[in-house]
Amino acid sequence: VANVSHEIRTPVTVIGGFAETMLDLDLEPVQQREYLENILKHSQTMQSLVEDLLVLSSLEASIDDAADDSIDIARMFEMLAADARDVSGGSHTIVTEPPQDLILQGSQTEIESAVRNLLTNAVRYTEQGGQIKLEWSLHDGDGWISVRDNGIGIAPEHLPRLSERFYRVDRSRSRSTGGTGLGLAIVKHIAIRHNATMHIESKPGEGSTFSLIFPASQFHPASATANRAR
Repeated sequence: VANVSHEIRTPVTVIGGFAETMLDLDLEPVQQREYLENILKHSQTMQSLVEDLLVLSSLEASIDDAADDSIDIARMFEMLAADARDVSGGSHTIVTEPPQDLILQGSQTEIESAVRNLLTNAVRYTEQGGQIKLEWSLHDGDGWISVRDNGIGIAPEHLPRLSERFYRVDRSRSRSTGGTGLGLAIVKHIAIRHNATMHIESKPGEGSTFSLIFPASQFHPASATANRAR
């Protein structure tokens, strides 16, 4: 409650301040529009926070197994990369290296949400002109979905705490980029529900790689799904 109250206090204060100013002063239309845009921006911040809190609460409270959808990884990569390009607004190069004809078993909604969170973070913390790569790889039989960027990177002392609720490496920068501080906590819980783990590698000034590591039991060739359906 204390953490949530702290996160909500800033946008509530800003909204109240601008609304009070508009009521008390006879502002020019340009100033009115500027104040209204700020009110809208901070109300959207609160809306995002509430939505992330509800998602995280639902994941933590869920006693049911994750859905067993057959997810075409290449198609998912294509869709999520397109979403990330929209978020970037053309400021980054976003490329994909998907597997061919490979199916991942799990909740499509949840896994897409997890990867989308990682891509959005990469866009937020990579300077304009940087590159972000969404890729699939195999290591010791496990399947890795990785989001790799050449952004600002993260110091080693922060890495163990990144998936904690509301933990921020740079609070002012996180607020300016629109983060709620809950994205990686959501990713971690989605990974747990799919017998997966989250792995983070990063160096300041060189970039970061966030990976979801799935056991071999969670993915298989598309032909195996077709055979099961017969």
